[in-house]
Amino acid sequence: MENPSFRDMVRLFGRIGCLSFGGPAGQIALMHKELVAERQWIGEEQFLRALNFCHLLPGPEAQQLATWIGWRLHGVRGGLAAGSLFVLPGAAVMLALSIIYVLASGVGWVFALFLGVKAAVLALVVQAVLRIAGRALTTPFKRILAVASFIAVFFFNLPFPVVVLGAGAIGMIIAAWRPEWLALKVASEGGGASAPTRVSGTMRIAAILIGAWALPFVAIALTVGPDHVLMQIAAFFSRLAVVTFGGAYAVLAYMAQEAVQTYHWLRPGEMADGLGLAETTPGPLIMVTQFVGFLGAYRLPEPFSPLVAGMLGALVTTWVTFVPCFLWIFTFASWIERLEHAKRLQGGLAALTAAVVGVIANVALWFGVHVLFWRVGLVRYGPLRFIVPDVHSPNLTAMVLAALAFGLLFVGRIGVVAMLCLCGMAALMLRVFMHM
Repeated sequence: MENPSFRDMVRLFGRIGCLSFGGPAGQIALMHKELVAERQWIGEEQFLRALNFCHLLPGPEAQQLATWIGWRLHGVRGGLAAGSLFVLPGAAVMLALSIIYVLASGVGWVFALFLGVKAAVLALVVQAVLRIAGRALTTPFKRILAVASFIAVFFFNLPFPVVVLGAGAIGMIIAAWRPEWLALKVASEGGGASAPTRVSGTMRIAAILIGAWALPFVAIALTVGPDHVLMQIAAFFSRLAVVTFGGAYAVLAYMAQEAVQTYHWLRPGEMADGLGLAETTPGPLIMVTQFVGFLGAYRLPEPFSPLVAGMLGALVTTWVTFVPCFLWIFTFASWIERLEHAKRLQGGLAALTAAVVGVIANVALWFGVHVLFWRVGLVRYGPLRFIVPDVHSPNLTAMVLAALAFGLLFVGRIGVVAMLCLCGMAALMLRVFMHM
């Protein structure tokens, strides 16, 4: 199996970056088709081992897989090229859509269009719950973890990082005590020896990337000061990058809660708009973070103009979200084969994935009440705190559009982009009909 030239690899990953629609499943399938089945640049066993490795890491697994493949073919420069090309086309499109969103936000037809998008996003989140639950909840203990995580987030308002990291810690304990509860399949110790790893080289690369991760903090502190919104954005999304297990849907409710209630970067309902935009762009769905960073800086722009501040916010968000992905890959890639024997680590991941199902179920419910009702209340009872819709304020238009979205997705089984477009068109038609 002969490695391709660096130029050929860059050309292919540029093409993949522009065509990587459909979420991680579609993106991974595209890379498998192009790199394993057609060109045979990577072997089947290598590809699957690397994919399992990427599932162990926080962040978008498809982008990390692209980075690993680039690293495997051409070292660090190959990993940087492949990982960057997987992200940059979607980042550019997302920035353009964010600018259009803020400039056209007061137009009536734009409001109607995004109501259709919100309805489509609700169907997509429910689909994500069902898809991940079917894959992850394979034992009774995993189902108990999923229910417990939903209760912890929805009723007790526990932060997302606490829930998923706590589940991971429980999984590591259970892996040593009752591994069958998590249905673990760990390679025997008698397997093939892993390749030698140079600790000094690994530490050097890690130090460089940690320095790169810290660059925005230094630049912001030296130019606009440590209290600027850009510093808040850099700090928040850096924390999120460390705990983003389970994809964008898993952290959505936590991100929306912090962005709306704590930092006041977004208005209620705008997170669904951002996710709808991210669904229409190539690259990782976690690109929705760029939309949040853009709006946060756009609305607190001083001393910049709103558009300049928004673009800086988007740049900072994208940097601190994706630089850690390169850090994880370049630091741990050479240890990949040893992870096959890491029973405790695999147990922690299995439990964490089960907990993510409950977290995403909370996202689905959170979206549902905010999209389908005009007014939503917050009920407190002792340590409990949960959202309750006002049943006297149904958004009938949104309900009709949501029914259409569910029909298109679950019955018609059409693609994501096509469904978003059809729901948007239906919303515009309803607006015209209601104003006739």
